[in-house]
Amino acid sequence: MLALALRNIIRQKAHTAMTLTAIIFGVVGLILAGGWVNDIFVQLGEALIHSQSGHLQTYKSGFYAAGSRDPEKYLIADPVPIKQRIAGLAGVQNVMARLNFSGLLNTGRSDLPIIGEGVEPGKEAELGSFITITAGRQLTDKDSYGVVIGFGVAHALKLKPGDRVTLLANAVGGALNNLELEVIGVFQSFSNDYDARAVRIPLPAAQELLDTKGANALVVTLHRTADTDRIAALLKEQLGPAGMEVKTWVELNDFYEKTVRLYKSQFGFLQLIILIMVLLSVTNTVNMSVFERVGEFGTLMALGNRSGEVFRLIVIESTALGLAGGTLGVLLGTALAWGISSIGIPMPPPPNANIGYTAHILIIPSSLLTSFLVGFGATVAAVLVPARRVTRIAVVDALRQNI
Repeated sequence: MLALALRNIIRQKAHTAMTLTAIIFGVVGLILAGGWVNDIFVQLGEALIHSQSGHLQTYKSGFYAAGSRDPEKYLIADPVPIKQRIAGLAGVQNVMARLNFSGLLNTGRSDLPIIGEGVEPGKEAELGSFITITAGRQLTDKDSYGVVIGFGVAHALKLKPGDRVTLLANAVGGALNNLELEVIGVFQSFSNDYDARAVRIPLPAAQELLDTKGANALVVTLHRTADTDRIAALLKEQLGPAGMEVKTWVELNDFYEKTVRLYKSQFGFLQLIILIMVLLSVTNTVNMSVFERVGEFGTLMALGNRSGEVFRLIVIESTALGLAGGTLGVLLGTALAWGISSIGIPMPPPPNANIGYTAHILIIPSSLLTSFLVGFGATVAAVLVPARRVTRIAVVDALRQNI
């Protein structure tokens, strides 16, 4: 029966070509759409990790909920031992301290409320691969009293590298303190909102400004983003009893979770549309093929084949077409994904950003399998109803189709 089914497929060249085309285009569409959406998730995640949050951050318990109002109450008094402990874990690339503060940046002509971070310049430069320096350069460990400012801050205060500014902030004890700083560079990150208010100065300068030796957060970068949850669980187990809390980059970036949910909903709807298109196209082609061969099926039944055997023959033909079409669709989709990714797709800036990016088509094994199953399943499902209807036609009526 399998040999007969394969001969029938080869013999019905036009219908076979039409059916395979419908399956292949559907599978390719799903692969390309799925790869593009997954690339958005990966690039967005890496942009957030390597511009602001790192893979993990750990704080004194309660800082994430209330630390923005009273950061001095949640200082890690001696961050060095904790940094060394975290750095010893397998998979950890780097650990850096940050000291958060808010204050006023004054140019002598005007001032602007800012949010500031005291950072370790060398380590932050390694982390911030998605931060673009639009003027000047990055901070280095030699810039004792340098400052890099967000693009929005530079625009609002009309600042450029080499300008002198005064940073005013309340020290931990409540007294007003100030530092004279030199603008080293202007940066642009993934977030416009962040760039409109943010400045970064070396950690020792921030500690001098706030009159403390502590830090608010320890930022952890990993060799592989896929290890985030595993290492977060280890840190929670080790640091939780010491009164520390750990947050992953996903928890720190609410925007990412909302974007993922939005795109997954949209892609789910797109998958449904493609599935319906494949099902309708294949159903139409299969119906034409089956009902044009009523006389042939009547002859088979007249020669002694039961209607169930004819039904199985039609299903086997459709199954073979589904396997062939799904396989060819996966191969073509993979080849197109590689080709498109080698060129790249220029994309406009995402919401709340000014910097565009180059999209690619990721080849995800689960997406390939899903696309294949959709093409194969639609082909088999499409033939069941017409096959049942044909095999229920009386043999005499079916034979009349041969006249």
